[in-house]
Amino acid sequence: MDITNMMLNAILQVWYIFPLLILLLVLKTPWFKGVFGEFQVNLILKRLSQDEYHLIKNVTLPTDNGTTQIDHVVISKFGIFIVETKNMKGWIFGSANQKQWTQKIFKHSSKFQNPIHQNYKHLKTLESLLGINNEALFSVIVFIGDSTFKTQMPSNITYASGCLKYIRSHTTELLSQQQVSEIIQNIEAGRLERGFVTNQAHKAHVKEIIEQKTNDNLCPKCGADMVLREAKKGQNAGSKFWGCSHFPKCRAVVKFN
Repeated sequence: MDITNMMLNAILQVWYIFPLLILLLVLKTPWFKGVFGEFQVNLILKRLSQDEYHLIKNVTLPTDNGTTQIDHVVISKFGIFIVETKNMKGWIFGSANQKQWTQKIFKHSSKFQNPIHQNYKHLKTLESLLGINNEALFSVIVFIGDSTFKTQMPSNITYASGCLKYIRSHTTELLSQQQVSEIIQNIEAGRLERGFVTNQAHKAHVKEIIEQKTNDNLCPKCGADMVLREAKKGQNAGSKFWGCSHFPKCRAVVKFN
């Protein structure tokens, strides 16, 4: 047996390792985490009574400056629930008014956009599309994964199946059955066609937003808000500068123009 045949036989014996490695790489991507999180929430929301609640998933709507993508919309006579999914692990810190929340895994901390603010855009886009009273619109944030809230959260920020309790807690009829049917029709008619082109266009829009936010007044080191400060001593006394709000843990400084 020559060397070539030996190499071919060796490859044939371990061929399954290569697709397995590719699969493992895919499973670790943010894309897969997002898709899997939405899939889990979709299964949870399907536990709602189909006689009273209508579920529409993955709704991409046009906006004045691009698109916005809603994970799930639940329509009922008790209101319209706009559901945003977060598949995350670790400790979660945040409040309703903060621009950014914190995810902490052991000693590593990272920032992410306040999901309440993120879902507000979804809510306002639907409000504009449907032309209805915003009192019938409810924002719901669902965390999936091995995460724990370390700060007190509003009732519409839930973990996994907690979203069902929040949705079912609304028992006042705000919409007629005819309105519910018209809303479903308007969302289906107003959404962009699902597919690769729509998803890529939305991803490009999100990337542009992220790049713009990167240039906003955020700390270049840790992503926290920058605070306008004034030097108290030294040759620069009296001059203003941007300092990280996490000082002294983070000592990033940016020149004030």
